[in-house]
Amino acid sequence: MSSLALYRRYRPESFAEVIGQEHVTDPLQQALRNNRVNHAYLFSGPRGCGKTTSARILARCLNCEQGPTPTPCGECQSCRDLARNGPGSIDVIEIDAASHGGVDDARELREKAFFGPASSRYKIYIIDEAHMVTSAGFNALLKVVEEPPEHLKFIFATTEPEKVIGTIRSRTHHYPFRLVPPGTLREYLGEVCGREKIPVEDGVLPLVVRAGAGSVRDSMSVMDQLLAGAREEGVTYAMATSLLGYTDGSLLDSVVEAFATGDGAAAFEVVDRIIEGGNDPRRFVADLLERLRDLVILAAVPDATEKGLIDAPADVLERMQAQAGTFGAAELSRAADLVNEGLTEMRGATSPRLQLELICARVMLPAAYGDERSVMARLARLERGVNFSAGAGAPAMGYVPGPEAHGVPAGGGAAAARAAVRGPGGAAGPGPAQAVAPTGVGAGGPSGQVAPAAQPAPGGQPVPTGPAMPAAAAPQPPSVEQPQAPASAPAAGPAPGAWPTATTAGSGRRPGGWPTAAPA
Repeated sequence: MSSLALYRRYRPESFAEVIGQEHVTDPLQQALRNNRVNHAYLFSGPRGCGKTTSARILARCLNCEQGPTPTPCGECQSCRDLARNGPGSIDVIEIDAASHGGVDDARELREKAFFGPASSRYKIYIIDEAHMVTSAGFNALLKVVEEPPEHLKFIFATTEPEKVIGTIRSRTHHYPFRLVPPGTLREYLGEVCGREKIPVEDGVLPLVVRAGAGSVRDSMSVMDQLLAGAREEGVTYAMATSLLGYTDGSLLDSVVEAFATGDGAAAFEVVDRIIEGGNDPRRFVADLLERLRDLVILAAVPDATEKGLIDAPADVLERMQAQAGTFGAAELSRAADLVNEGLTEMRGATSPRLQLELICARVMLPAAYGDERSVMARLARLERGVNFSAGAGAPAMGYVPGPEAHGVPAGGGAAAARAAVRGPGGAAGPGPAQAVAPTGVGAGGPSGQVAPAAQPAPGGQPVPTGPAMPAAAAPQPPSVEQPQAPASAPAAGPAPGAWPTATTAGSGRRPGGWPTAAPA
């Protein structure tokens, strides 16, 4: 096995082998076919995307004995010298501008450039990291770049084209390189692993592509590291997550399911496992944000997998589809916003665990916030009708179930009834033993008031409650003591905000204490 790095062993030798840069390689090949090659080129783009490799391929195409040609023969002396593991050509000079970017280096290059090539068609200068050339160095090269001899070609490669002075840029053909798409890069890595004859588990390649961030060289370096540490079974998913520092998918599934069901105990247990396992909380939050992004897309685009919007193994996609169905669109959007804000706050935080726990609490407590996102999240939960109880007899964090979700324990009395409908913050919500006052004229009280729970009868015996009790036998609410009116004054109605007292015959009130329409 060769000791060369993986990206060096599989460096492309022709434009057809360059991946993800067809917008550059196709015009260059056509220019070679038409014999309209410029005297100076500027290749720019992110690191590891093929700028220097393409410059070497262009030099190989120009100096091939059958060229200039878009497909070098690979048999002539020039092609062999400029091959992947070739010795190099004396007529193709590569200069690292990071260490040779001064004015003296530019003057030396200018003096040597006018001498013809030793054995090739062209003398080609490949200036890597061209943005490191000083302004004085560029000015020293300006004249020879503007009007070079017929045998001279320049190829500048840089990650920061804006730092190349405008007088040089205006005299070159500028080709911007781009990051390689994830799907293209994943297929290429799969082919490389097949050539290396080392098995790789499903789910490893997406992690490598994510770690490479669209850079072919960075992705190949990560893949090389994984292949170097592979055992008989090959590269496993657990090995990749451990080595690359990514969060295991099971932890992400657990915390997402805890968010969906409002299970605070499960969410904080995941946080504890992350910290005790030595994982970076910031990395976990970044991975969680990535998962929520996928769920948002799945909720909005059901066929996102077929359209290639999500890159994940089949089993992970099935779990994410189930999770997207459990969440509502409003809840997903709110959770993603909160996690994104929390990730920004975690930069430079002295206690990452505390920040992570606060993020989980915010996501599971929509009732604690009055903004539009939280209101929409609560409405989504109510529309789904999901019981968000965190345990037996304990309501979920920030969620007060509706009347149909409560049951008053038998024989518990008023205290049990109030406890059954009390929210997390201590305020009682409407329950089955309460009645909502109707709105409008004749309501007998302010709009939206709620009748109190049933109280024991004056005799001390509790009044039976339940849906089977007929309406006529419904208990009367306790009378509210009112100050005695003067004998001559007419009887006053109930005070604002007070509950109506028991009614008498002919008073126009129903047996339950609620006022009816006024008698004619």
